[in-house]
Amino acid sequence: MEVILLKNIANLGVLGDKVKVRSGYGRNYLVPGGFAVSATAENLEAFEVRRAELERAAAEIQAAAEARKSQLDGVMLTLARKAGDEGRLFGSVGTADIAAAALEAGFQIDKSEVRLPHGAFRVAGEYDVTLHLYTDIDAVIKLAIIPDA
Repeated sequence: MEVILLKNIANLGVLGDKVKVRSGYGRNYLVPGGFAVSATAENLEAFEVRRAELERAAAEIQAAAEARKSQLDGVMLTLARKAGDEGRLFGSVGTADIAAAALEAGFQIDKSEVRLPHGAFRVAGEYDVTLHLYTDIDAVIKLAIIPDA
């Protein structure tokens, strides 16, 4: 199935690309989610009419993400959690905990933007956490998990 992308999609393409995807992926995810339309002749014409509008909207979103990146890069968040003698936490610190701590510090972060490739943190310490703000725009914050007294 060939589709025209209406948004930038990681590992697939950018706005306006005509790409070939598996039928199920296109019908069940890309088209209903508003990420793409089928690559028919009439959809190609309609896309060319809307291209400037879509590119302007994408540029605004990217500019907002760049502004958020400059605001968030290097921010230090501190979380206090109950821990045992060796620093192992009773529980874990996941994406929702990091988003809540950022909100307390005055930064709006969605938990889906937090990337934890090795899973939730289970030991007290200092960590670098990557925030995926937009396609190819990532910010890195510092997270300190301290044992609660």
